[in-house]
Amino acid sequence: PMEKEKTVVLYPGLFVSHFVPMMQLAGALLDHGYAVSVALIDPGVKEDVAFGAVVRRVAASMPSVRFHTLRAMEDTPKLTHDARFMVRYLDLLSRYNERLHDFLCSMHARNVHAVVVDSVSNEALRVVKRLGIPGYTLFTSSAATFVAFAQLPTVLAEGGASFKELGDTPLELFGLPPMPASHLSGEVLEDPESDTYKATMALLCRIPEADGTLVNTFESLESRAVAALRDPRCIPGRALPPVYCIGPFVSSIADAEAKERHECLAWLDGQPDRSVVFLCFGSIGTGSHSEEQLREIAVGLDKSGHRFLWVVRAPASHDPGADTDLDALLPDGFMERTNARGLIVKLWAPQVEVLRHKATGAFVTHCGWNSVLEGVTAGVPMLCWPLYSEQKMNKVHMVGDMGIAAEMVGWQQGLVKAGEVEAKVRLVMESEEGRELRARAAAYKEAAATACDDGGTSRLAFAQFLADVASRQNRVCSEEAIHGSR
Repeated sequence: PMEKEKTVVLYPGLFVSHFVPMMQLAGALLDHGYAVSVALIDPGVKEDVAFGAVVRRVAASMPSVRFHTLRAMEDTPKLTHDARFMVRYLDLLSRYNERLHDFLCSMHARNVHAVVVDSVSNEALRVVKRLGIPGYTLFTSSAATFVAFAQLPTVLAEGGASFKELGDTPLELFGLPPMPASHLSGEVLEDPESDTYKATMALLCRIPEADGTLVNTFESLESRAVAALRDPRCIPGRALPPVYCIGPFVSSIADAEAKERHECLAWLDGQPDRSVVFLCFGSIGTGSHSEEQLREIAVGLDKSGHRFLWVVRAPASHDPGADTDLDALLPDGFMERTNARGLIVKLWAPQVEVLRHKATGAFVTHCGWNSVLEGVTAGVPMLCWPLYSEQKMNKVHMVGDMGIAAEMVGWQQGLVKAGEVEAKVRLVMESEEGRELRARAAAYKEAAATACDDGGTSRLAFAQFLADVASRQNRVCSEEAIHGSR
């Protein structure tokens, strides 16, 4: 008889940075002979044109993946990026639980071997478990961040001030270097009585409920954190589910729009090897700087004397629809003076291709985890300028354990001055310390490739994940065979 096809259902969140790695997981599953269905909350509920566009591009580029949009709710609130975003987002997810349940039932649950949900959507695992299907999460940040998130609920349960009150006091978490409490994600730095704080803590408390967690990292990049995840002392009295480090998923899926090569790559072709500093601060508008900050960056780049490729977004105060007049934003004469050695690109550049270009010598980044992995797999040393989310946590590890980055410290005062921009660019491009950062970055590039090769840690972890899914599935089927014949 024909074997029933083995299906894995993916349930991504509404963030480009979470969706794209989930689709690379889809690609890996297809390669291993699984059928993949993606259940999507209607992208229209988030006021973010970019997300819908990425979904359409990916769907077009992966014809063998089945996309299913869960029917929209009658009274779905629009999601806007503001202080209450997380509360609204988690509320929206819980409203869609029944829709997800109906979708899984319509697929005849027994053909579904596993469901993998975005880590922020982990409440949906309760629906999955109710149907007796193995349920996993995909964590799209670092293993170290996962270690911290898993421990935060118990850290405060043992009494003590709120994270907010701790200020810059170093947090001592198991398996991690000390980190200022102020570097945690914004949501847990809210008042403990606030909805945002409570909703976020509830999310973190559900981490152990998954049958396993896939993490977009590779072991040798974060050996200390990975060891902590396997240690029973990580969360005393609670076992963490198995963690599979299956990364790095680095993709130019999101960059696949342009049919012709982006103009900045042609410009890079004309520059000497490893001579260009690339500045880019993430895919969403929250990565835009104030006018004052843009001017400080410009003066610093000007004085450094180094070549640069700078992706500039208009400050949040500007009309997003209007075309930005960069001349008016940047210091007088800056564009003419740096015309020969600098290129400014508005809004967007193909980041993966830029980082892998031989002319690129350093990367000034907001430390979003996808960007960090893109820098690592390109072997480029980095300058950290964290802005939001868990980026400050990533910075700690990039500068510390990984040793692949230096920090622009001015972000802690809310303004990186021109003098620091100049000094740090020189440090990474000219100094002995910069050479050491570059050497370590090159070593991690090799290590990332090794992890993904036959017999590499990430390949083995993925095989282990599939084996565990199969054994859970067999257990479910044999129980049905025993109980189902009555």
